[in-house]
Amino acid sequence: MKTEDKIRNQLAANPIIIYMKGIPTNPQCGFSAKSVGILNAAKIPYAYVNVLEAPFIREKIPSISHWPTYPQLFVNGELVGGCDIIEEMYNNGSLLPLLTDAVPTKGQATNDALTISEVVKMVQQGIPDAKVLVEGEGCDLLITVVSSQFSDLALVKKQQLVMATLKEPLASGKLHAVSVKAYTPDDWLDKQMNKDKGLLQIQH
Repeated sequence: MKTEDKIRNQLAANPIIIYMKGIPTNPQCGFSAKSVGILNAAKIPYAYVNVLEAPFIREKIPSISHWPTYPQLFVNGELVGGCDIIEEMYNNGSLLPLLTDAVPTKGQATNDALTISEVVKMVQQGIPDAKVLVEGEGCDLLITVVSSQFSDLALVKKQQLVMATLKEPLASGKLHAVSVKAYTPDDWLDKQMNKDKGLLQIQH
């Protein structure tokens, strides 16, 4: 998947998302720290992407948002702005209504994250033949899905098919910044065989 497609998927899947330096519990710059502090004070679920660990996203976002610096806050796929704008909107009272309208379940706690088994069950309800592998914990997960339903679909369509099964928890904040890898059974088999070949080459 192209980096731009991945970004647009993130924007589509998360009504409130901030691209920042570091993570909310450990920001790596003062502007990111101030911005997530404001978001946390609003008590509205939001997703985040640490651009320091995603160099391709960090490089590509400015061409999409037309905003050169970080953090960058998006609401319903539209750029709100950086730290100064976030702070100004918070102070003048316009930020909270914007965030509340984006997430109908306002004030809902985000510590009731889905269990891995619940995520697997939801994906399989929407894609009955799916084999689902989940990595990570809490609300930040890498979900690998293998299904014959992905045959002849473009990468973005595969992603959308999986995301559709998780629409409710993504909207409510029970899941944040989910990454999805989707394979047909044949593609998955090829991937596993290539992995085994690579291990053999390393061993020799």
